[in-house]
Amino acid sequence: MLQPSTSRDIAVTTLSNGIRVITEPMPSVRSVAAGIWIGCGSRAEKPAENGISHFIEHMLFKGTARRGAEDIAREVDALGGQLDAFTGRELVGYTTKVLDQHLPAAFDILADMLLHPRFDEEDIEKEKGVILEELKMELDSPESLVHELFVSNFWKRHPLGRPIIGNRRTIQSFAKPQLHDFHQRFYTPANLTITAAGHLDHETVATLAEQYFGALRAPGQPPRLSAPHPHPTLTLKNKRSLQQVHLCLGAPCHPINHPLRYAAYTLNVILGGGMSSRLFQNIRERQGLAYNIFSELQLYHDSGCFAVYAGTSPVTVRPLLAGVLQEFRRLKEEPLPAEELLHAKEHMKGSLLLSLEGTNSRMSNLARQWLNFGRFFTLDEIAAGIDQVTAEQVHQVAREYLQPDKLALTLLGRIDGVPITREDLAC
Repeated sequence: MLQPSTSRDIAVTTLSNGIRVITEPMPSVRSVAAGIWIGCGSRAEKPAENGISHFIEHMLFKGTARRGAEDIAREVDALGGQLDAFTGRELVGYTTKVLDQHLPAAFDILADMLLHPRFDEEDIEKEKGVILEELKMELDSPESLVHELFVSNFWKRHPLGRPIIGNRRTIQSFAKPQLHDFHQRFYTPANLTITAAGHLDHETVATLAEQYFGALRAPGQPPRLSAPHPHPTLTLKNKRSLQQVHLCLGAPCHPINHPLRYAAYTLNVILGGGMSSRLFQNIRERQGLAYNIFSELQLYHDSGCFAVYAGTSPVTVRPLLAGVLQEFRRLKEEPLPAEELLHAKEHMKGSLLLSLEGTNSRMSNLARQWLNFGRFFTLDEIAAGIDQVTAEQVHQVAREYLQPDKLALTLLGRIDGVPITREDLAC
């Protein structure tokens, strides 16, 4: 049985303006990964601002008062380093990875981007074209599109249901004053966390953070977020240009910090979290109804969604849906074999340890633990939480999540002639 290791040597410094600086040394490596995290994402946007967090993420790479876009790229390349960013629904992250000796130079670049974006009007207009092409790319991907359709109906009339990238109208509407205002509201000490992992000295990182961010005194508070309410909608969208029908079937689940979160992760692994999962083995391997099928958890601080995705032919939509619902029924009603439960637990522990071997993942993990839990879990604590999951807890979560009246379904593709009703979701 896999035995995860020991404690984590995590250090935390709070700057005078409230920004947390969190580090974890990894003495056996030569690299350092550092990240600056904004504790709000697309969920904090007003309807007219939909997509602005993602737009600002793009614009921060377009130049500052000291550097143009090409200067940023050239300086990072000269360090042999990496510079990246992403926008989520509750988090925006800007990260860099370099050799330990280059951390001061990389930190200077990253801080300059976050603190002094120039939001040049000509660059804004050019970037609108880039992001509109990104939007078209997502709309051309049926797997992405069916997820967006599902989310927009599941979290109807709530910011969680809006696309992170925005829509054509909002993207085209963004202008310098709007970007500057949003940046001033949310890129503030109240929403900033700095993390680093690798071959580092905590005091050195804290000194760099104080040097670049210590003077930041912009007013601001964490965004006030309203709790979402799930909608068990049935959405059938015909798109005859597709050869397959893409399916997303989901239900509400617990938030990310719920006591039963490990049971939820276990349920996900058993149902559709890998090649040995029930959905993969029964739907793909035994029945040959799909090439791609999996389950996933999207967890937020006050809510969550458990969903299954699959792509199949129009003639096999009903058999596939029936097969998925049969697996739901089995999880709620049949005893969970001890060997299958143990397999899922070992899978989770192994995946966790492998994911934390790199400096980037360790640095990101620091941010997510702090922002979601306000504390740090040792690997032993996490492993113990996984080991303590019982078959009854998995049944409890399944019975709570997988209720027919809570299920939402989205179908995208050649669905004319594929009658699906609420009665078809019995499980």
